[in-house]
Parts: sequence; structure tokens; C-alpha cells
Amino acid sequence: MKNEFLNEVEDAVSVSTVFNTDHLLNEILETKYDNPVDYIEAYDSYLRRVLNSYGPIYYSLKAITVYVDNPTMLYAGGIAMITPETKETDWYKAIQENPSSRPIFIRTGSDGMQDTYSVVRKMDNYVPYNEREKILKIDLDSSAIRRIFGNLNLQGDIYLLNDQGRVEYTTDHTVNWEEGHVFYDNIIHAKDAIEFQTDAFTVGFLDKWRVIGIVEESEVFEEVRKSRGLVIVLACINSIIPTAMIVWITRSLHVRLGLILRHMKKVKIQNFALIKQAETRDEIGQLTGEFNRMTEQIKNLINDVYVADIQKKSLELKRRQAQLHALQSQINPHFLFNALETIRMRSLMKKETETAKIIHHMAKIFRNSLVWSKDMTSVREEMEFIHCFLEIQKYRFGDRLTYHVQADDEALSCMIPKLTFLPFVENASIHGIEPLKSGGLIDIHIFKESEHIVFTLKDNGVGMDDQKLEQLQKYIESEPEMGDRIGIPNVIYRLKLYYGKEFDIRLDSIPEIGTRVLLRIPIAGQEGGRVQGE
Repeated sequence: MKNEFLNEVEDAVSVSTVFNTDHLLNEILETKYDNPVDYIEAYDSYLRRVLNSYGPIYYSLKAITVYVDNPTMLYAGGIAMITPETKETDWYKAIQENPSSRPIFIRTGSDGMQDTYSVVRKMDNYVPYNEREKILKIDLDSSAIRRIFGNLNLQGDIYLLNDQGRVEYTTDHTVNWEEGHVFYDNIIHAKDAIEFQTDAFTVGFLDKWRVIGIVEESEVFEEVRKSRGLVIVLACINSIIPTAMIVWITRSLHVRLGLILRHMKKVKIQNFALIKQAETRDEIGQLTGEFNRMTEQIKNLINDVYVADIQKKSLELKRRQAQLHALQSQINPHFLFNALETIRMRSLMKKETETAKIIHHMAKIFRNSLVWSKDMTSVREEMEFIHCFLEIQKYRFGDRLTYHVQADDEALSCMIPKLTFLPFVENASIHGIEPLKSGGLIDIHIFKESEHIVFTLKDNGVGMDDQKLEQLQKYIESEPEMGDRIGIPNVIYRLKLYYGKEFDIRLDSIPEIGTRVLLRIPIAGQEGGRVQGE
């Protein structure tokens, strides 16, 4: 109601603004006419059209009248003279008391059956045309006002109050507001009446005006009772459906979280059973998936550590058994070493120096083989082994064996696994040179290359066929595996344990021409210092 009433008044104010700013209209109203014909011509040419053009557009506008004190005009057709009676009206006094030229909304009178409300303003927008007093009065249709305030859904009364709290309009037939000044605060209402009040108007022409509605409490409750069934149904729907959804969601969360908790307790007692349910995209589903992955990883880690621990203990047991066997096997070489020393001394007493020399080399090899407290040895010590072995072989073969051994000085102090080079020398002597009737040559060269020790051996023996060479090559490329073989396979097995894939061995052999061996291993350390990898 407030908004509709404001729209009707604003329409009248908008029309008044158009009149106030119409330059030609103000000029016509200020003109002094010498004879009535001139005024009639001006009226027919412009005033008639202006004064009658807004009625068809705004149905709420009842009449538009311009009051002017120009005696040369004819007062008819919307033009009226400011008479002493006009100056005695309430609206005229109100407009004179208005300090500005803004429009005012006021109840301007009654025609005996209904009241009239008007928008009144001074037409003083143009200073050159302010010699004569001009007042615009736009009357609103009272039926439109009644229609607006009569549109109440409940049985009750509406009050339109001005800025002073006086009733300007009401649908309450018990209040005689047309003939006197009736203030709202003086009206007595029923005890069970409910008051509804809008915010005050904030526009200038309706400043602090208010609309108040009075409705009996029984009327309100009656409307509520009419919609009680619908309210109950909606309340049930709004409570049952959300409650069902909450129960369903809560149960889903509770069941899945309980399942996770039970499996966590199983993990506590080392039962790594996985949660068997379809994975969902919500947080609980993601938690379930992560729990399964974590359980699987813990299970794999425990199995890996358990298996590794078993392997470690198995290797430790085998190592202790090997130590025991080594201690037992040292008994016989020890007595053999003492026997060889006795034979050597007897040979020296009989002046058999060559025999004594060979026995000395054999005793030296046996003595060194008895000491296995460390796995690494220097190249210098390995060279002593090779020299003793070749001297014994030369004593055996005589002039049929010729050998040449060269080791660079900077390589002598480097550390290598014990008995790394000797098996290759033995293999070249026994399998390469011995079958030759004319004898042969063994050439050995050991040197340091960057961070590696390089061992090369060449012989002009019988060589190896393709089958034997392919067999050794497969063993080099295969995974390390402990066996009962000795010689070159034993050396390759130990090198794989020490260096993994960081060593390099190459075997080249041509039947009846000879064999070439190249072995490159990383430097483990220096003699006299800390041995790396030991």
C-alpha cells in the first residue's frame, strides 16, 4: 500500500516538475495581453494541449489547475485567478509557508462525498518570469486513494498519518477525520488489536508520513488456522526428510568408521587384513583407501625385513661354519709347512740349493695361506704370491716356461681382494703352457689407471675353444652364486660380492695362438691406511 500510494503521488509530482520547467508555459502565463483575442490564440495554440495532455496517461490525476494573478487572462480551461478566497484556503497558506519551491502533498478539501488530495507547488523556476505569482495545483482522484488503502487481505483499518501524526485518511468509519483534526494517538483500539506500521516516507513532499494498519488478533489467527494443515504438512516434510538424510549419512559414517577402527585393532595384533568394500569419493572412502595402502606397505615391509633377517642369520651361520672348517683345515697345512721347512734345511745341508729354493717358495705360499684374518691384500703381496708360484712352475717345466712380470710402483700399494690375480696365472700355466712341447711365455702387467687397478695377462699357450670361452662369459654375466668350483669362477664370484657391477673382465682366446685376460677393478684403498670395503 505504501509503495502504490507513493507511486501515485510521485506521478503527480513528476507532472508538476514538467510544468515548472516549461519555459514557454511560464512565458505565456507572464505575458500581458492587450485584448482577449491574443490570449485565446495563445491558449488554443499551447495551453489547451499542455493542460489536457496528462489526463489519458495518468489515470489517478483528476484535474490540473494553474492559479495566476494575471488579470489580462481569461480564467477557464485549467487557468484560475488567485482570488481572496483562494488565499484563504489551507493549501494556499501551506504553500506560502513552504520556504522552498518544492511541491507539497496536502488534503485540499471535500466535495461533500469524498476528500480531495492535491500536489501544490510554486512555478518560480525562471527568475525573469517571476513578476506574477503562479501556483500549480494537481488534484488526485480520490477513488484511486480509496482503492489503494482498501486493498487489505484481512478485516481491519488503515490509517494515513502526516508528519504531525494527524489522520489524513482512514478506512475506519468510526473516526470522523474529514471534519476535524484527528490525531492517531487519540484513537482508542480494541485490546486484542495488532498494529502494523511501515517505515516513514523519506521523500520531501511526504516527509515523515506513515501508513499504519490495525487488524484484530482473531482475524490473524483465523487466517493462520486456515493454513494450519498446510503448515503441518510442510513442517512434517521439512523435519522427516532432513532427519532421514541425517540418519542415513550418520549411519554411513558410523559403519565405515567402525569398520576402519576394527581393522586398526587387527593391525595392532599383526593381522594385516584389508578392508573389502567399494571405494567412494568422500573423505571416509579416501581414508579407507589410504588405510589399505598403508596396511599393504606395512605388511610388505615386515615381510621384507623378516626375510632379510632370516637371510642375514643364514649367512652368519654359514660364515661361522666356514670359519670352523677353515680352522680345522689349517691343522694339516701347518704340519705340512713344518715338514717342508725340515726338508729345506736338509737340502741346504746337502748343498742342494735349487731344491731348497723351490721348497722355500712352497713354504712361503703355505705360510701366507694360513693367515686369513683379512680379505684384502696389497698388490705387492699378491705379486709375491705370483712370483713364488711362477718359480715353482719354472722349476717344474724348466726352459719350457718363460715369464715376464711388470708392476708400476704407484700400483703396488693399492689394496685388492686376496688371491685375485693368482688364479689367472695358474690357469695360464697349467692349461695354457703345460700342453705345449716347446714351452711358452706368460706376460703380466699391472698398472694404475685413474681410480682403477688394471691387470693384464697374455700367454701363447693352447688357448680355449669357443664353447669354453662362451661358458666363462655366461658365468661373468650371470648373477653371483656360490658354488664348489675354484679357479677363475671363484675369483669372479668374489669380485661380484665386493664390487657388484663396478668391475670389468674381458677374456679373449684363440686356439693354438693364446689367451689374453684384462681385469679392471676399483681401488679399495692404500696399503698402511684404512681399507675401503673391508
